Amino acid sequence: MTGTSPAVVAASKLGLTFQTNDGPVQALSNVDLTIGKGEFVSFIGPSGCGKTTLLRVIADLEKPTSGTISVNGMTAEQAREKRAYGYVFQAAALFPWRTIERNVGLPLEIMGLSKAEQGERIKRTLELVNLSGFEKKYPWQLSGGMQQRASIARALAFDADLLLMDEPFGALDEIVRDHLNEQLLELWGRTNKTICFVTHSIPEAVYLSTRIVVMSPRPGRVSDIIESTLPRERPLDIRETPEFLAIAARVRDGLRAGHSYDD
Repeated sequence: MTGTSPAVVAASKLGLTFQTNDGPVQALSNVDLTIGKGEFVSFIGPSGCGKTTLLRVIADLEKPTSGTISVNGMTAEQAREKRAYGYVFQAAALFPWRTIERNVGLPLEIMGLSKAEQGERIKRTLELVNLSGFEKKYPWQLSGGMQQRASIARALAFDADLLLMDEPFGALDEIVRDHLNEQLLELWGRTNKTICFVTHSIPEAVYLSTRIVVMSPRPGRVSDIIESTLPRERPLDIRETPEFLAIAARVRDGLRAGHSYDD
């Protein structure tokens, strides 16, 4: 965390053990992590290392079995009840019978906002993700990348400061993914949200992040936290620079040091 602003996410000695029919499975162990306002923090590690589980603990979709976690100075449960974050899943998870504007507006309906307030927020968030003009379309009429942008708009609609993103671009082709990475950085720059981002991609993690959290195989632990030295303005061709490649190499070394592909 940088600066003196209070932590948006603070985890101390965090652990989570699932009870299964085959016995206990330790998903997270002794995770210490602090994320400050306005940071873009990526979680990277092998499949099954607990990246998504950690994101779900922050969102209060899973309960830790040891340690503590706070979100915006509250418990994770209080933060969820106060809608202190938006969550973007791996799949866009849009309702096919709702238009894009009605998908984006769903959380606003649940919150009981007036039609006028709903309309204003929907318009603003669709502009943020460059989907103005697609309000009346249905999800099946949009490309996969556009559907994910609509999903991001829905997560932004209630204007939470914290955005939790679980491999939102993982199923998209490389060209679309690159474009959405650029757009996400622009969105982050305009809104100053705090973003927690799960990815399997080393280039994606390095390109997007102010810090990269490298996680070990199960039980998931933080094996390294890498501060990015890249500037906030990042054209795609920054990925060819020595500075970018050096950070990527450190991430790769951190994954190897954790024996990341020995299952």
